Amino acid sequence: MSTLQGFTGQAYQPQEDTYFDDGREVALLHFIYKHPKLSDMRGNPQRILEAIDEYGKTKKYLMNVGEHKSKIVVDLIKAVKPRTMVELGGYVGYSAIAFGAAFREAGGSRYYSLEYNPEFGAVISSLVDLAGLHDVVRVEIGPASASLRRLHAEGTLKNIDFMFLDHVKPLYTPDLKLCEELGLVGLGSVLAADNVVKPGNPPYLEYVRSTVEQKRATFQKNAELSFNKPKSNGYKTGNGDQLDESEVHGNPNLIYVSSFVEGWEPSGVPDAIEVTRCTGLQG
Repeated sequence: MSTLQGFTGQAYQPQEDTYFDDGREVALLHFIYKHPKLSDMRGNPQRILEAIDEYGKTKKYLMNVGEHKSKIVVDLIKAVKPRTMVELGGYVGYSAIAFGAAFREAGGSRYYSLEYNPEFGAVISSLVDLAGLHDVVRVEIGPASASLRRLHAEGTLKNIDFMFLDHVKPLYTPDLKLCEELGLVGLGSVLAADNVVKPGNPPYLEYVRSTVEQKRATFQKNAELSFNKPKSNGYKTGNGDQLDESEVHGNPNLIYVSSFVEGWEPSGVPDAIEVTRCTGLQG
């Protein structure tokens, strides 16, 4: 039974059929840098978040985590106090700014914002710099799996204390499994996955809510099937580009405890974040 209270505040503009990568992201930059209160935004993450929300409410819908759900993650960051945090999917930087500010305040060292689209990445970098968070937030461009592998191979990223998943929904599970295989996610890691109601992500929820025994059975089945399975063509994004989705099996021995935290999309539509903690390794 839902315990979600009514949506409060002004909602974003309605979500259209085409709701991203149509020029609105660059238009947001122009909106902010021409804003009469620009001087107040410099070095002030909260003021920039308010300006992004203003654009979403008065101009065009933006697929941000929004102020309602971001509070869920900010409160988690304050409690967990991660040293290293990764977000998969940065879009225009709303989450990098909201969470990066909380992360720095909690004593964090490095926040990685992994964004596939180079134009979106440029928007993130510009707004992160405007917010004065460039000392902790690092933007990485490319498919999340490729960035994770590269950062791990370089020795730059050795573990993930906290990961926020908000990129291409079918990639939540394979990218988490990749982090498991690389040893980036392990005992003590906390995961926060957005949009598990809207649009929903049943495969991810099934995975993080499964027991070790259930995951081992699936792992064995997939390993057997992979010998005869044709190579995947990958997952195509909305703009037709293709992401490299290498088959990964993860580490089925990790023990997860997962909870469903209800919230609101900035458009006023009910949604939720799945919060998952790795509590151990079963031998």
